[in-house]
Amino acid sequence: MRGLCWLVLLLLHLPWETQLQSAGPRCHTGPLDLVFVIDSSRSVRPFEFETMRQFLVGLVRGLNVGPNATRVGVIQYSSQVQSVFPLRAFSRREDMVRAIRDLVPLAQGTMTGLAIQYAMNVAFSVAEGARPPEERVPRVAVIVTDGRPQDRVAEVAAQARARGIEIYAVGVQRADVGSLRAMASPPLEEHVFLVESFDLIQEFGLQFQGRLCGKDWCVEGRHGCQHQCVNARGTFHCACYRGYKLAADNKSCLAIDLCAEGTHGCEHHCVNSPGSYFCRCQVGFVLQQNQRSCRAIDYCSFGNHSCQHECVSTLGGPRCHCREGHDLQPDGRSCQVRDLCNGVDHGCEFQCVSEGLSYRCLCPEGRQLQADGKSCSRCREGHVDLVLLVDGSKSVRPQNFELVKRFVNQIVDFLDVSPEGTRVGLVQFSSRVRTEFPLGRYGTAAEVKQAVLAVEYMERGTMTGLALRHMVEHSFSEAQGARPRALNVPRVGLVFTDGRSQDDISVWAARAKEEGIVMYAVGVGKAVEAELREIASEPAEQHMSYAPDFGTMTHLLENLKGSICPEEGISAGTELRSPCECESLVEFEGRTLGALENLTRNLAQLTARLEDLENHLANHK
Repeated sequence: MRGLCWLVLLLLHLPWETQLQSAGPRCHTGPLDLVFVIDSSRSVRPFEFETMRQFLVGLVRGLNVGPNATRVGVIQYSSQVQSVFPLRAFSRREDMVRAIRDLVPLAQGTMTGLAIQYAMNVAFSVAEGARPPEERVPRVAVIVTDGRPQDRVAEVAAQARARGIEIYAVGVQRADVGSLRAMASPPLEEHVFLVESFDLIQEFGLQFQGRLCGKDWCVEGRHGCQHQCVNARGTFHCACYRGYKLAADNKSCLAIDLCAEGTHGCEHHCVNSPGSYFCRCQVGFVLQQNQRSCRAIDYCSFGNHSCQHECVSTLGGPRCHCREGHDLQPDGRSCQVRDLCNGVDHGCEFQCVSEGLSYRCLCPEGRQLQADGKSCSRCREGHVDLVLLVDGSKSVRPQNFELVKRFVNQIVDFLDVSPEGTRVGLVQFSSRVRTEFPLGRYGTAAEVKQAVLAVEYMERGTMTGLALRHMVEHSFSEAQGARPRALNVPRVGLVFTDGRSQDDISVWAARAKEEGIVMYAVGVGKAVEAELREIASEPAEQHMSYAPDFGTMTHLLENLKGSICPEEGISAGTELRSPCECESLVEFEGRTLGALENLTRNLAQLTARLEDLENHLANHK
């Protein structure tokens, strides 16, 4: 048993390249052209690739390399093929090792057929350093892969073998056995290798060196077998003494399992040992005096847990627990009063303030907490036609566009949305402009918010000038739901953008203000301050806002609320005339009389047409 433990520790601490290098005297094969075809696709993880690199270094150091001996070339492949170094590049092992250590994986697909094609046509060409066919120098390709090829390998491998290339196919972990057999030279049992992990790839190295060099591994004593080494043609296998069986590593030996007989009486686990067994308990339990039954360990009874409130013994050891209303701190021992605002669904519309074992909701200045203790009063007396111009250009990106939609809905939350109160319209722009919904479509905040969430991201460019023109010419028209100018309902445009416009904005920004539209500009990230100022109404400082990124936009809400809510900002000095006032009645009367005149005129034309039709029918009787 000591010898086995010593061997396992030695293998764990000895790099694969050292194991291969120390496996015996350097291989004397005579002239040989040897090309390693290495899979460096994305499925090969970094530590696995490092293991394969060490494996290569060990093999190279065990070869008798030189211009008249073994020439070595290395290529790697994924979705493309890259020559690490050709056969003619180096005649010294140190140079080869240096090139292998500098190897950077490609980390793409797995085009094994393409790699075999390259090896056949390029790597084994005389121009790349292979000896001419007439010299009859053996050509050997070693393909190491961990997955299924994404292209066909059977046909190109057959062509390579027909040209005299002997192919070894080494599959690691996830490799497809059928593909390995399609690539390898016959007999397949000597040219196909499948190892469970990159950690075991050195086993192939030992066997490969044995086949390549014709060594008797059992005689040289580097086989690693715990009991017996049985020599075979170009390789070896381990065997065990009577009463033992070979372990999963195919080297060490295990005594026949006495625990399997079921008479051991162990409460938890039975552990076999040569000719005997012993009982073992699960983690968190200790063996009783009878050496068979187990009892749970009370870790808290040791008195060294340092818990501020309570100690709870678990199978994994002592765990600290806090009393109700407290949270365990990162040190795993101390407790802190719980911030209920972060730990529960408090439902506060704006701000939650934790107070010991309870919490309360707060509203921003100018708004009052409602009877439910959670929601806040909204913009009342607010008669506004509000059109939001939202930047949907490619630079916003989809995840940020969702934050923009949430930001828009937070604006809607503090508005009194109704046909008589605030009407909301939404326009999205990029390289083109699209009205998502006009002012007159939705009559409640819930309907507006649902429509905002359904808006699809446009991407492409940033034509802010085109969006401003669309707003001026269409969005505030009565056909789109805007109220007549005679009612003096404030018209507000809010432009949201994250970058520089790709067209001129000056003409239509000025035109919007000439039309009496109060303009607000909200910029995020790379938005240009000069453009925001040009869009915003005067004074610009009160009509423009900026956030450095999409995650910090919420701090802009208070500024916008104070401006858009008529009782707090925009309607200051603006008269909202009642329809019952004298001037409004006169305007209404004028419009009504005009409509009646048009109706009378149309009725007279219709009567005349009917008389003509009657006369026409009478003449044909």
